[in-house]
Amino acid sequence: MNRKLRMGMVGGGKDAFIGAIHRHAAFMDGLIELTAGALSINPEIAKDSGKAYFLAEDRIYLTYDEMISKEATLPADKRIDFVTIVTPNFAHFAPAMMALDNGFHVVIEKPITFTIDEAKQLKKKVEETGLLLCLTHTYSGYPMVKQARAMVQGGAFGKVRKVWVEYPQGWLSKLSEREGNAQAAWRTDPKKSGKSGCMGDIGTHAAHLAEYITGLEITHLCADLNVMVEGRMLDDDGNVLLKFNNGAAGVLMASQVAAGEENALKIRIYGEKGGLEWAQHEPNTLLVKWLDQPTQILRAGGNYGDRLSSFATQNCRTPGGHPEGYLEAFGNIYRNFAMTLSARIDGKQPTPEQLDFPRVDEGIRGMAFIDNVVASGQSDKKWFEHKV
Repeated sequence: MNRKLRMGMVGGGKDAFIGAIHRHAAFMDGLIELTAGALSINPEIAKDSGKAYFLAEDRIYLTYDEMISKEATLPADKRIDFVTIVTPNFAHFAPAMMALDNGFHVVIEKPITFTIDEAKQLKKKVEETGLLLCLTHTYSGYPMVKQARAMVQGGAFGKVRKVWVEYPQGWLSKLSEREGNAQAAWRTDPKKSGKSGCMGDIGTHAAHLAEYITGLEITHLCADLNVMVEGRMLDDDGNVLLKFNNGAAGVLMASQVAAGEENALKIRIYGEKGGLEWAQHEPNTLLVKWLDQPTQILRAGGNYGDRLSSFATQNCRTPGGHPEGYLEAFGNIYRNFAMTLSARIDGKQPTPEQLDFPRVDEGIRGMAFIDNVVASGQSDKKWFEHKV
């Protein structure tokens, strides 16, 4: 392709946190440009944001349905190629379905929808249309997460026996939703966030990371969900025991009331011969632990191609020693999606490395995780089948 992909954005006005992250990530490799947007439900913010992003006046829309329907009437060399949806959870499904119905590919913030039924409807539509749907499970974009996946699934450690994943945050240690914090307000509101707070927001990231690296599926779980801050409507803390489809056991902890923590995502995986450890606070480092030899330290970097997998090096951007963090991981998801879409447009077959981004099936598993964790947390029954 001799042009950039044209993106239309739903949500992500000038004061939105996650919208800015998506734009930075999308623009990082020069493969994508923002062409149109329905950037806020507030008309003034929508207009002001469009101007701030230098959109053409006739491509600044006040609603997503106006954007999608008008873009669909434009010539093929003018209309957007895909829609990015960066709204709160309750406003994911409708624009995604409309975009697919009108022939546009979709990138969508997680969790994929408000309910699992909506997620399954999106899968059916994706299968009917053959269009791409990318789900931004950010942490799977880190190079050393991909290296961990390649090693585990390549059999380096033998059969996986134990998975320990944790995601503690401290930002909701107070009743911030009643103190003017807009992010806290919608994320703790069941009408906007869904039936789970902490587990829906970050527990799903932890569960996805466990399944992504191991290649296994969670089959059963036993959950303890808590509301630690008095007056909060949704869980802000939880612990989940896990069983995987190969017999492995796991522990998942997620909390948004771990006072003093930032985004301390960490995973440890152990097999018959050894294991590994990765933490987001030190994302370029992967600790590889062996039963019968000293621990190894693997480092991300473009100059380590002789010892890292092709999936890791595909997503390394800088020479060793230069840190690659959250934005780069996000950017890797957008780049792989963009390369896959560009290859399709050119009638070419994307490489396995380019196809390595989360899709609708991961979204359905995430919604099932939320449903099953909440059901387990509300029950006296020890184990719940992780039905999808």
